[in-house]
Amino acid sequence: MALPTAYLTSAKNLESILNALKTAKAPDVFNQKFLESLEFKSSSDRLITGVLKNLKFLSDDGRPTQRYFEFLDQTQSARVIADGVRDSYADLFAVNIKANLLGREDLINKFRTLSQGQLTDSVLDKMALTFTSLVKFGDFDASKAPAKPEEAEKKDEAKTEEDSSTKASAGHAAKKGISGLVYNIELVLPESRDPAVYDALFKSLKEHLL
Repeated sequence: MALPTAYLTSAKNLESILNALKTAKAPDVFNQKFLESLEFKSSSDRLITGVLKNLKFLSDDGRPTQRYFEFLDQTQSARVIADGVRDSYADLFAVNIKANLLGREDLINKFRTLSQGQLTDSVLDKMALTFTSLVKFGDFDASKAPAKPEEAEKKDEAKTEEDSSTKASAGHAAKKGISGLVYNIELVLPESRDPAVYDALFKSLKEHLL
């Protein structure tokens, strides 16, 4: 089940935290001390660390990843958030490719199904809160879902077959064009009653024309 194990209990500071990260120097390790240096000191703010790990902005030991550094480019931040959301909620996007447009109640029902009823209503509600809050800052038009391996393979096979078909058609057309020509050959035979003369003549014609 590719659903996140971390979630927010409050999203009121989410935008402020994301904006602060974009302007702050990336830390060696993202931890409580770093958050407090950005003036986010409440226990609910600390939960962002787990969310960022789910989004693959941070490694398991809290070190910024390449995605975190890409996020710092403010021209790419929204696209990077969308990429992270797609990864974090992979199973949700597998059942609905436009999951970012779902309302809170629909999300809760989808999470309940995907978790096979193992999560409490309180947890489901906070998961929906976290998801709907994150997607507000993501550009899902710029972020495209990656093609599944089998789909990419089918596209390659289809392209190969199309290329082969095109080449075969071209070859057939060229061959047809040549065979479509009509040649009129007029022979002036020598006056001779010797069959060997005619045999040699037709043998030569056969070798040069066929």
